[in-house]
Amino acid sequence: LPAHPEVPAALRALRDTGLTAVALVNSVESVGEAQLTNAGIRDCFDRVISADSVKRLKPAREPYQAVADAYGVPISDVRLVAAHSWDVTGALAAGCRAAFVARPGMVLSPLGRRPDIVGPDIAAVVDRIIAIDAGEQRP
Repeated sequence: LPAHPEVPAALRALRDTGLTAVALVNSVESVGEAQLTNAGIRDCFDRVISADSVKRLKPAREPYQAVADAYGVPISDVRLVAAHSWDVTGALAAGCRAAFVARPGMVLSPLGRRPDIVGPDIAAVVDRIIAIDAGEQRP
């Protein structure tokens, strides 16, 4: 599928901050790589990590922890960005930071913790990530 119109520029702005951007996918790595490549945004990510590598799908803790382990950082230094409440809830429960992209029809779960960043599209979310995280150099 093509990326939403604002996604390429927003992800490139994020990449230019020096923050590490990882695509954490539930599909096998080769499929995740192909999806990002076909959407024209693979260059915006330092790495693709598949939940398959830990044999547990998101929202289980293990995929989020795999990102932290891959970069040798505490899980609290990882921020998940997603438009799915189940993914945000899983990341927060695992100890990550999170940001929610509140596209039309997407709502946060009324249960559990809420992310500190919520925006209507990826551009707004990336602006907040840059403001909050870029100085900290968190992945």
